[in-house]
Amino acid sequence: MSEILTQMAASLASGETKVIDLTHTLDPDFPVIILPPEFGQCARFRMEEVSAYDHRGPAWKWHNLTLNEHTGTHFDAPIHWISGRDVPNGAVDEIDVKNFIGPVVVIDCSEGSAKDPDFVLTAEIILEWEKEHGPVPADSWVLMRTDWSKRKGIDYLNMAEDGPHSPGPMPDAIELLLERGIRGFGTETVGTDAGQGTHFSPPYPAHFLLHGAGKFGLQCLCNLDLLPPTGAILLATPLKIKGGTGSPLRVLALIPGEGA
Repeated sequence: MSEILTQMAASLASGETKVIDLTHTLDPDFPVIILPPEFGQCARFRMEEVSAYDHRGPAWKWHNLTLNEHTGTHFDAPIHWISGRDVPNGAVDEIDVKNFIGPVVVIDCSEGSAKDPDFVLTAEIILEWEKEHGPVPADSWVLMRTDWSKRKGIDYLNMAEDGPHSPGPMPDAIELLLERGIRGFGTETVGTDAGQGTHFSPPYPAHFLLHGAGKFGLQCLCNLDLLPPTGAILLATPLKIKGGTGSPLRVLALIPGEGA
């Protein structure tokens, strides 16, 4: 084992490096995105017991799972959106695995989101963030912290007669992040776009612009309030689904621990 990996293992064992779980528990009650009724709908997570140390299997317990690729904390591959359908290696099983581990920055939008459920991340906000923390590094994940993950049940989707109301990025924000050469963009909401993102130009700019550029998405994250603005490492490894457009996954972050 090389010296750098030995040091990492020791750092994890000692607590000098801390592991933060950014993943919601996947259960049948976790909300999924709701589309207009004329479209197909995302299936909720379902778990069916096959046996539990009983006549169906005396020495083992296991379950059958039913779920959509985009249920719970999940990964969006480029082919998820029409703009990325022709991106080379755009399915989850084709993406180079080195893309699943990398640096991450967090832009704190929690104050604005607490005041306005339709709060939007703009290019101006990102530029102000860069004045304090330096340029968004190329090939990094950018996560939009809103503390939306602390909401429960119907408050999480925040549906109204005109659709969902939740924070997300404006087109100019995504365009600026693409200029910075980011790897992907993540949110605490049910999608990477604002609930009213259909009214932006282009509609759903995070999906349209990111995936068209071959970039990735993460949504339904949590515990972003435990991450520093810079300096963390993100581990986000989707299931290797043949031709998959996305996948539920366990998202972890490595941050400096106490005494680091």
